[in-house]
Amino acid sequence: MRPEHFSSAVLKWFDVHGRHDLPWQQQINPYRVWVSEIMLQQTQVSTVLNYFDRFMTALPTVRDLAEAPEDEVLHLWTGLGYYTRARNLQKAARIVMADYNGEFPCDPALLETLPGIGRSTAGAIASISMGLRAPILDGNVKRVLARYTAQAGYPGEPKVAKALWEAADRFTPHARVNDYTQAMMDLGATLCTRTRPTCLLCPLREGCRAHLLGEETRYPAPKPRKTLPQRQTLMPLLSNGQGAILLYRRPSTGLWGGLWSLPELDSFSDIQHLVAQHDLTLLDTQALQGLTHTFSHFQLSIEPWLVRVDARAAHVAEADWLWYNLATPPRLGLAAPVKTLLERAAVALHAGETP
Repeated sequence: MRPEHFSSAVLKWFDVHGRHDLPWQQQINPYRVWVSEIMLQQTQVSTVLNYFDRFMTALPTVRDLAEAPEDEVLHLWTGLGYYTRARNLQKAARIVMADYNGEFPCDPALLETLPGIGRSTAGAIASISMGLRAPILDGNVKRVLARYTAQAGYPGEPKVAKALWEAADRFTPHARVNDYTQAMMDLGATLCTRTRPTCLLCPLREGCRAHLLGEETRYPAPKPRKTLPQRQTLMPLLSNGQGAILLYRRPSTGLWGGLWSLPELDSFSDIQHLVAQHDLTLLDTQALQGLTHTFSHFQLSIEPWLVRVDARAAHVAEADWLWYNLATPPRLGLAAPVKTLLERAAVALHAGETP
């Protein structure tokens, strides 16, 4: 299929069957498109919907994001995971304000220099919000093009990525690039799905090599599987008797960077040392239900303990520690497993109250 026929078929399908009512498709501007694209990285549309609306309500402009406290940005991101995305959002917003007078540069190459923006995200911002001809290659588009061209190999391999980028550029039209970009993402998300593609409804089926071969699910090749290393940690939830849990802010770089978290200990015996470190008095301990959290490069098994302490004669004055009130929680960024453990602690504390 010639490139112009390819894009024409995709656009005709999009006009009738594409998604036109997603929140980021309304009041389109570079800021809204950018935030949505970052949120959608490795995250389902259904999950992003509520986060996007909440984020835009709190921080409707790039200036608002640039000037917001980091805790507020991370709080709005809590639960989405991959928190480097949120920190890079704010870094990029501050650069846009400082270097570009609050206007996103109308050049994909310049967009790509901003923190957290790769070639595909830059292409999406440029094409959807600015109407510039710029190819994209997110996960959905990779799948469509890998099947259409029967491109062998894992897309993360340099040679395979290069071939797919060449295909993306070849098929990207010069007109209606904004609709075409959205259409390709929609096609991959709704029809050309990973396990059960709906080929009979696909506008590209007649030229799709994978479909002609009857091997749609063979492409693209999956990422080579690796056994994730296993790690263990003990997380104490020190409760001061007034419905608050002791949290600390993690370093700005590294795992859960900048988020508020629970202490991580090697063994149960370390709890007493932690209690003494903060000049608290240990009252009792209670095991909570453990959980396992999977990161991209390892699996963390968490052993949580609710630790009731007497804090009447002490206070936590360190800048990177605070008492987190479970009844009226402050707006802080929390890692998803920490949020879950705080909820379990609240249930346990409530169950232990005397009528």
